[in-house]
Amino acid sequence: MRQALSGITVAKGLALGRARIREPQRLDIEERHLAPDEVDAEIERLHQAIASTRQSLQQLRDQLHGALTPELGEFLDIHALLLDDPELLASVTGMIRDEHYSAAYALKLQRDRLAAIFQAMDDPYLRARREDIEHLIGRVQAALQPGPHDSAVIGLAGDVLISDTVAPAELAQLAERGVVAVLVSQGSPLSHSAILARSLGLPMLIVAPEALAGIHEGAAVMVDAQHGQIIVEPGPDDLLELREREFSLAREQRAHARRRNIPARTRDGVEILLRANAESREDVARAHELGASGIGLYRTEFLFLQRHDAPDEEEQLIAYRDAVLGMNGRPVTLRVLDLGADKADSAGITLAREPNPALGLRGVRLALARPELFRTQLRAMLRASGYGPVRILVPMVTRRREMLAVRELLAECRRELLDEGHHLAQDVPLGAMIEVPAAALGLSAMIDAMDFISIGTNDLVQYLLAADRDNDSLGDLFSPLYPAVIQVLDRIISSARRTAVPASICGEIASDPHHIRMLLALGLTDFSMHPTSLAEIHADIGRCDLASLRRRRNALLRAPDRAHLEALVRKL
Repeated sequence: MRQALSGITVAKGLALGRARIREPQRLDIEERHLAPDEVDAEIERLHQAIASTRQSLQQLRDQLHGALTPELGEFLDIHALLLDDPELLASVTGMIRDEHYSAAYALKLQRDRLAAIFQAMDDPYLRARREDIEHLIGRVQAALQPGPHDSAVIGLAGDVLISDTVAPAELAQLAERGVVAVLVSQGSPLSHSAILARSLGLPMLIVAPEALAGIHEGAAVMVDAQHGQIIVEPGPDDLLELREREFSLAREQRAHARRRNIPARTRDGVEILLRANAESREDVARAHELGASGIGLYRTEFLFLQRHDAPDEEEQLIAYRDAVLGMNGRPVTLRVLDLGADKADSAGITLAREPNPALGLRGVRLALARPELFRTQLRAMLRASGYGPVRILVPMVTRRREMLAVRELLAECRRELLDEGHHLAQDVPLGAMIEVPAAALGLSAMIDAMDFISIGTNDLVQYLLAADRDNDSLGDLFSPLYPAVIQVLDRIISSARRTAVPASICGEIASDPHHIRMLLALGLTDFSMHPTSLAEIHADIGRCDLASLRRRRNALLRAPDRAHLEALVRKL
């Protein structure tokens, strides 16, 4: 019987296959207390299980081959790094020794504690790392259980895998076996599994558990991860529509392959800059391959969060240099470290606990509070400019004097490096992220301290609406399509245009064609987005008439409420 379901797109694509259902692996982990004479043996069992898990991760890494080896190997290395975390081992060992808990139950308590910490983080990418913790501790718990465990990857050619969750290493094997799509009930579009699914071109959706429960083993399943739709037991009309969409998608991909190194232009001939957001060498390589005009946002905090201490100047230089070389002459915008108290500890930076890290000592505030840490990063960024065009972006700017302080420190670092004989670019533009409402509303009085601006809509929208973008109960409230948001965006863009300061947007709305058209109407012509969105946005811009869109600006600004604004945007 035909069923229509919906889900959250993780990796775009179209697929038709048969349902292959993997039941969640349920380990029997109950609270169990040890006798005093069992404690030492239980700690030894824990060490053996960790060693066994470490060995299995290494075996997986040794088996890697093909173009995705660096990317998947990086994910496995992160898991191995988590496994070697002394705090993890000390906490679990302490619960066994002090509370006499079994190793499996102590791991469960530690997993729940870490999951709560990650869930409370304001950064969605870092919050998605909870999935890594759960996968890893699940491996150790399985190694602790007596008897064999079926860890084989389930899925054959033509299957649509239905599961609660999928680890990154499994995805690569699933793609090799010919699995055509993956539907999961847990996860995040920012998880490592999601990132890898996009690299593999494997359609993936997050679907409500109760919806997945209605799909039977062997049923025909049509997956449209372009639009977040699933059809179980599709009819003739569905199959015809799928083939038409596949043909259209293939035609678009061929067209993009022909134009990927051609700048995006509107129908009336205006060039639009499409840059990419990145956080790894793989993202940079993908951005270059897809013809991005540059890197509009390179998140440097991920270099810090893959270790237990802050990276030194040489380590940072290598990462930034590789990004610059990877873009082969196209500018790379390096964002200054944006860490708050909720995640600074994991980067070897000790900060006092804060009740609300999202509004605390982070971004430029942290940079100026820890000048030696900041100097090291600025020196590495300036040295990277010797290899190609670099821009430096400062997050969480609120006041003009913050930018002046950064500019002064940047000048000092430049003088030092030149005295030391380093080759630097003559011009390294210094810009600010406009994401704090005070900066957005007071921009005209401080924009003279900025060489460029980048609007961080993710934070700006949640601060303007006083709505946590990651609070599921507020999902209907969080949207950029509010009159107040549009008016603030227009104010920012107008200030930049009056002063001839280049302005771009690097938030999530830059990945949505309807939002892009709205921003074009407001006068913006520079966007930075996830690399996977470049082709779609490039194609859509070619269908836009900029002069016509600009004539809609006043109507957008006069919209009395969200409903009217959404209706106007749909018509653009």
